[in-house]
Amino acid sequence: MTLRSVFAAVIVYCPFAFAQPVPLNSVAPLLIEHVNVLNFDGADTEELSDQSVLIENGIISQINSSSSLIPPEHVKRIDASGMYLLPGLIDMHVHIWDAPELLAYLSYGVTTVRNASGMPYLLNFQEQIASGTLEGPRLKTTGPILNGNGPNFQLNHRLIETAQQARDEVQAEFEQGYSDVKVYSNLSREAYEAIRDEAKRLGMGIMGHTPEGFRDEGVPFEKPFRIQFDELLDDGFATFEHIESIVWHALSDDMDEARVRELARKIAQSGISVDATLVAHHNLVMVARTQGEFLSRTGVAMLNPFISLTEQENYDAWATRGVGARADYDSFYGRVLKIFIDAGVRVVTGTDAGIFTNIPGQSLIDELTLFIDAGASAHETLQAATVNGADVLGMGESLGRVRENYLADLVLVESDPRADVGELANPAGVIRQGQWYDRNAIQALRKRAAQTSLERTQACVYRALAMQNILPLESPWPACEYMQ
Repeated sequence: MTLRSVFAAVIVYCPFAFAQPVPLNSVAPLLIEHVNVLNFDGADTEELSDQSVLIENGIISQINSSSSLIPPEHVKRIDASGMYLLPGLIDMHVHIWDAPELLAYLSYGVTTVRNASGMPYLLNFQEQIASGTLEGPRLKTTGPILNGNGPNFQLNHRLIETAQQARDEVQAEFEQGYSDVKVYSNLSREAYEAIRDEAKRLGMGIMGHTPEGFRDEGVPFEKPFRIQFDELLDDGFATFEHIESIVWHALSDDMDEARVRELARKIAQSGISVDATLVAHHNLVMVARTQGEFLSRTGVAMLNPFISLTEQENYDAWATRGVGARADYDSFYGRVLKIFIDAGVRVVTGTDAGIFTNIPGQSLIDELTLFIDAGASAHETLQAATVNGADVLGMGESLGRVRENYLADLVLVESDPRADVGELANPAGVIRQGQWYDRNAIQALRKRAAQTSLERTQACVYRALAMQNILPLESPWPACEYMQ
């Protein structure tokens, strides 16, 4: 079934009950005792042994040796002897469709996400999470994907073909409350440059696929891209998304490591960060390698059924490809990542969770494992998933570190994650702005995350597309509302 045929289905509204998080001012002070604290600033990990970390009103108020810190009365104490406390993980490229997915991220210690395909109700989610009326990770969403006609255009993209359309769309997104725009591959030079200039005028950030211009027949192997990759290096992108997309555009899909090293030098010099999303391509390879069995692995219950439905054609296509399909590119992208890191490119961790078979939360742990497999050190890997993401989001002074006066978004694990990043798949505790989730609460989050509804998600998405003038407003699609 295609995305267009799914959008033609009949919608039935199905309300869903979510547990309301506890307001910050009523969360009891929390003391994590006898814990080893890890921070990933700089070239080496900072480790402080046998520390006590006091959290009040969602903020880390004190960090001191466990023998020295004197806690206030009525504090909740967590004995974390021998355990490790690190900053909450950041997924810089997700696609959220419905509220249950938010719980999946939290259950894996992903306390901040950047959604890369905005819809109006996601702005509501963003505000509700910030105010404490909706449970989930800290959320930042771009506006709707801006694209031109061509091979990568999808129904939920905003079609932008002229400079005036571009300026009007960016202005509209700014007025709706989006702080960042997402650009895509098919944008023409005229449309892209107007988006870039209007976003800069309004103080909005830019991220996304690097625009290629209209793709003539024979591009890129017989003809060059109309917009060359190097032209974009001084355009102020926050992140270039997807190593596979960068290789396609910058190198015309050439697996030449000498060219990669020169590319890495240019990107590092530009100051633009790269959102690797190795797992997005890797999961395609895994579906082919297992002839589809990978689609039924543990955790898929937390994948929104709306995506499973819309991706069915892709599932079928990849499940019937040869078992070695694109394995050479899969390993090559890992080598590209290592070359980028060694060249000083700031890399962040993203997953494309919510697309294909990329499971919310779980996919970020898979991404970290792929970093390690590619030769990145544990420090570089965890730095990408914490410090670097916070800095790119403009929150480096309050997020991504275990420090006094920082937001209390934290993960507690039994063993040192530098020895095995897979340890993060089963945290002993997660703290989201001071709210404590123990192992039982984490398992409860995963069970609730699996309580998805195709009908409710369709209602949300359809109405969003109607509000964005992609589908007609007179269509009988109910509002996307939740019972708290």
